[in-house]
Amino acid sequence: MPLTKQDREEFLAEKRIGALSVTGEPGRGPVTVPIWYHYTPGGQLWILTEAASRKVALIRAAGRFTLMVERVKPSIRYVSVEGPVTRIDPATDEDRRTMTYRYLSGEAAERYLEFAAQHMGEEVVVEMRPERWLSADLG
Repeated sequence: MPLTKQDREEFLAEKRIGALSVTGEPGRGPVTVPIWYHYTPGGQLWILTEAASRKVALIRAAGRFTLMVERVKPSIRYVSVEGPVTRIDPATDEDRRTMTYRYLSGEAAERYLEFAAQHMGEEVVVEMRPERWLSADLG
């Protein structure tokens, strides 16, 4: 059964790992990778990723991407959202902290931020306006 607009937006706003998909190069399937994301109901969805990554190049070329999140308990539920990219900008320290603290806390978050600063390249925020939704609760 499809979810209501409120249910699908609240589900997407929960802390989950998303599966990002974007059209690949000619002759190849879409690129699908796990990713942290941030979403507030009624707003735009955003990801934080390395600026030089293949997925960013493909997102720039396609101008849109899809993100899917799911759970299996207490019932099987998923939400998939697709839409146009509304901005790609260099990530700020605040963007990094916001995303990191969405998924980690305390010392683990601080260790991750330190690791990222030392080992990850330049990052960008990619923002998407949710346009097309698929959702279901199969419970």
